[in-house]
Amino acid sequence: MKILITGGAGFVGSNLARSFLHNGVAKRVVCFDNLKRRGSELNLPVFRREGVEFVHGDVRSEHDLWAVDGEFDFVIDASAEASVLAGLNSSARSLIETNLQGTINCLEFCRERAGGLIFLSTSRVYSLEALKRIPLKTRKDRFVHGTDRTIPGLTAKGVSEKFPTDTARSLYGATKLASELFVQEYCDSFGMKAVINRCGVIAGPGQFGKVDQGVFTLWVANHYFGKPLTYTGFGGKGLQVRDLLHPADLTEVLVRQMSKPAKLDGAIYNLGGGTGVSTSLRELTAICREVTGRTVEIGARKESAAVDVPYYVTDFSLASRVFGWKPLQSVRDIVSDIHQWIKAEEPALRSVFGM
Repeated sequence: MKILITGGAGFVGSNLARSFLHNGVAKRVVCFDNLKRRGSELNLPVFRREGVEFVHGDVRSEHDLWAVDGEFDFVIDASAEASVLAGLNSSARSLIETNLQGTINCLEFCRERAGGLIFLSTSRVYSLEALKRIPLKTRKDRFVHGTDRTIPGLTAKGVSEKFPTDTARSLYGATKLASELFVQEYCDSFGMKAVINRCGVIAGPGQFGKVDQGVFTLWVANHYFGKPLTYTGFGGKGLQVRDLLHPADLTEVLVRQMSKPAKLDGAIYNLGGGTGVSTSLRELTAICREVTGRTVEIGARKESAAVDVPYYVTDFSLASRVFGWKPLQSVRDIVSDIHQWIKAEEPALRSVFGM
């Protein structure tokens, strides 16, 4: 199999590329990336060593993309401006061009030179208003969700694919939702093989975390390097909850999807760790202390940003039924893997994490 990954030098793309080659899923993997994100350049020596081809280019440029040599069985669109804060304090043009025009360029490329598209979308397509209406209770060090039959798609397991997307969600979420619509139109109009994966928080080694993107990796890194942290929003108590997905578990479900072309009809699947692989920031702090053996100062900021939500856990039941998949890596596994990566690559990572 031959696979092209846009955004391939990023955290998700680089993990997928190496896994596909290591596991014998593909005989050729090409990573296409503009290297905009700090730290992505550190993957280039690894690519050379492990046989991953790299093409420097920008997904916003149709010319750059079409300069990639050859035809492919699949394109995995992992390129994105992935910050939920993108475009809020400056022009949204770059966000829109990267996330929407970039996907359209990938779709046009697939029409001529690929067998199918795996589109990595986001849980951020779901409406903020509906997410904030999820009934929550406090249990020990976290929020837990209750039921509300007036919210479609809210199940005992979390947020399913039927959850509302019809009101504001963030500029970032809007670009990804718009891209989803184009993916489905290309499937219907041109018979393209494609699947849409709405991913929750993906976390693991190789992620250069920041406050607005990759905060769980940042939490481990700050414990390792002894830097302070802050519980931000929802009273500043660290009770907000997300589920996590390890890149290895993401790789596994994508491999299963590519092996079932009949299911690649523009369908949407929620991918995440679910309740079993979920954590609050306060719970994460305890795990980080255990794994790193270090304690850091943690402040509190009570105010929440408009795009913040207190709780998101994925109901991945549909992906489980269709592809026989479930995540296997626990929150502790994810923290331990991040810790081992930082420890092994400490000299290079000090500057990336601002040490």
